[in-house]
Amino acid sequence: QVQLVESGGGLVQPGGSLRLSCAASGSIFSINAMGWYRQAPGKQRELVAAITSGGSTNYADSVKGRFTISRDNAKNTVYLQMNSLKPEDTAVYYCNADGVREYGSSWYPFGSWGQGTQVTVSS
Repeated sequence: QVQLVESGGGLVQPGGSLRLSCAASGSIFSINAMGWYRQAPGKQRELVAAITSGGSTNYADSVKGRFTISRDNAKNTVYLQMNSLKPEDTAVYYCNADGVREYGSSWYPFGSWGQGTQVTVSS
């Protein structure tokens, strides 16, 4: 099993900033892409940003120029720096990772989700 634990959510005023963190743990051999998704009430879960092990990034148009994704491969951790937050950024933010995990002398692909962290942007 590979577990993802998010932290850093909370309540912030419009224009403010938050930094989310997501740490992966377990019998990890390697992690390919890591990403952040969000789901607002009554809406589908959507990709916010993703990053490969080599550092290539992809962002939703709605967050380009405001959010920055980064990762520390040595710590199996991904971050999301969110600046200039807007009320429409309010959602539960989920971390996602895929890669390869070890099990005895074998290995298996994995895809895991975190439990989610609430981000609320409101005055």
